[in-house]
Amino acid sequence: MTFEAASSNPLHGRPTAAELVGAVAEFLETDVRESTAGQVNFHARVAANVLRIVERELLVDSADDVTGVLAGVGFDDEAQLAAAIRAGMLDERSGQVQSALRALVSHRLSVAHPGYQNE
Repeated sequence: MTFEAASSNPLHGRPTAAELVGAVAEFLETDVRESTAGQVNFHARVAANVLRIVERELLVDSADDVTGVLAGVGFDDEAQLAAAIRAGMLDERSGQVQSALRALVSHRLSVAHPGYQNE
C-alpha cells in the first residue's frame, strides 16, 4: 500500500484520513478480491466502492462551491431550496434554479460516481 500526496492536515499529520480509507479500499480491491469468490468477493467489492466514495468526499474540498451555488439562488442549504421549489416560489427564476440544480447534481456525481456526467 502506498500513500500518495494529498492535502496535508497539520493537526493529524500523515497518513490523512483519505489516505487511510484509500489504502483499505485498495486492500479490498486487490488482496481480498483476488483470494475470495462468491458472496465474500462481492461484499469486498461493495465495501471497496463505499470506501472510494468516502475517500472522494474527504478529498473534494467543495463545500464552499456548494454554498456559493446555493447563495447564488438565495438559499443557505438544499432543504430551503427544495422547499421553495415545492412551494412554487421560484418559477420566475427557473433558469437560475436549473443551473444551480445542475451544479449541485454534478458535485454529487463527482463524489458518488465520477465520470458519470460524461457518459
